[in-house]
Amino acid sequence: MRDIIILGSTGSIGVQALEIIEANPSLFRVIAITSAGSNPAAIIEQAKKFKVSVVGVTNNADSIREALPQVTVIDGALASTEIAAITCDVVLNAITGSIGLGPTLSALKAGNRVALANKESLVAGGELVMKLAKPDQLFPVDSEHSAIWQSLMAGKREEVSRLVLTASGGPFRERLDLSSVTVEEALAHPTWSMGPVVTINSATLVNKGLEIIEAHYLFDLPYSKIDAVIHPQSVIHSMVEYIDGSTIAQASPPNMKGPIAYAINWPHRVAKATAPIDWLQSHSWNFSPIDVTRFPAISLARSCGDAGGSMPAIFNAANESFVAAFLSRKVAFTSIIEGVERVMQNSADKTNSIRDIDDVSAIEQNARAMADSIIKEMVA
Repeated sequence: MRDIIILGSTGSIGVQALEIIEANPSLFRVIAITSAGSNPAAIIEQAKKFKVSVVGVTNNADSIREALPQVTVIDGALASTEIAAITCDVVLNAITGSIGLGPTLSALKAGNRVALANKESLVAGGELVMKLAKPDQLFPVDSEHSAIWQSLMAGKREEVSRLVLTASGGPFRERLDLSSVTVEEALAHPTWSMGPVVTINSATLVNKGLEIIEAHYLFDLPYSKIDAVIHPQSVIHSMVEYIDGSTIAQASPPNMKGPIAYAINWPHRVAKATAPIDWLQSHSWNFSPIDVTRFPAISLARSCGDAGGSMPAIFNAANESFVAAFLSRKVAFTSIIEGVERVMQNSADKTNSIRDIDDVSAIEQNARAMADSIIKEMVA
């Protein structure tokens, strides 16, 4: 029986994790959950259903306390960070955005294993996270990185030629003119059901850029050995190419339950975590290079990774600001990457190294302030 803490329990990853746990009551027990609290009814229902002892929220704490009198409710901006330090077997960090960095560091410092779905932890603070993480303490939940993690078991690290991340390509992989993209179109992902920020990041391919940076830290390989390709069917989740010409890939239907289950139950697999591929049916899987002219986010992210220091944090923070502006219909879809690049070029912090989480916060604050200024220019 493993005691699990779920950070971001009402989001897509959190909900699927709870479904896995509900289906396997002999394997897992949920001891704490956190959420922004914007949907108090959902977190109240989860807390009652799984009989958790601790709930963390940033909003609506009073109504949640009233509904859950026997539960310890921790509120405030640092609720997830505090709860991540509670002794447990696994902390699943399913928070979206760089606010997930603090809880990741907190869980690692406490000696908890971390199943990491919050890619921004590694993008904004990769060096901090990897310095803290002990062997077999940090496990990827992103389907791409889970696939690489599993495929790397086929050979020795010195035998790896390169990693190949697959990308669905989002809703616009075949659309030539992106100037008139609407919010509704960008949110209509053809393969995955995700939160709005991740869905927009998938549409711009920023998500794949972030994943390249994440892979660099997780697997300790140079950016020159990390590539990405378009794979619309999202069945091959990623691949590892070895020096003998062999490529090992991990394949499963396009859902997150397999990666979640493997991360929270490692080194064991969870029976029937997801339906297998029906190999007795015909399948057609396609792969194609990414058009970096239409989708410059990949090259931008790679340049940030190569520069190192504060650049990945600047890239991520600026993107979060411009995605929020797009979702609020203040800027155009194509303005997201245009604006991010302007922030990167003009940032005074770009040569700074990151010593601690306070440095990350300061760098991100400056990047967001610059992004907000550029957004105002665009709106005017």
